[in-house]
Order: sequence, then structure tokens, then C-alpha cells
Amino acid sequence: MTLIDVREEWETQLAPVPSPHLHIPMGQIVDRLAELDPRNATVVICRSGGRSLEVARFLTAQGFGSVFNLAGGILAWSRDIDPAIPSTDPVI
Repeated sequence: MTLIDVREEWETQLAPVPSPHLHIPMGQIVDRLAELDPRNATVVICRSGGRSLEVARFLTAQGFGSVFNLAGGILAWSRDIDPAIPSTDPVI
């Protein structure tokens, strides 16, 4: 399985993914597509799930077989799985 974090660098510094993964910001996916193996199951993550859903749809359209969006993104991971990961929600 390949986990791809499509957030920007500043976002990954605030709330890093605590698992082995590739960091490819959403805007670089097209240029870095050759780094990915379409035969691997691929999970895409972002802050809240919107960008990763777009990237997952793009990868599927490119012929990737098993592509999944991590629903809720790193915010849900922080809330539901590992509260040690800081939330990147803005303080209101």
C-alpha cells in the first residue's frame, strides 16, 4: 500500500502523518505520477478530505486500480485515531 499526503509542506510540518508515506503536494501530482505504482493500493490524505478526494479520482482516471480517499483527512485521524497529532483547525 502507498499512502500519499497531498498537503502543502507547511501543513505537514504542523501535523505530520505518523506512518511511512510519500509527500506529493496536490499541485505536483501530475508531474510526479511516475513515482507511483498503479498496481499498489493507494490511500490519499489531505487536511480534511477534499483535495485527497480530487487526487484519488484523478489517479483512478489514470488507471490506478485500488485508490482510496482517507475520509476526513488528518483532522479525522487526529480526532479519532491519534490525538497526539495536532489539529490544524484554525482557532476561532
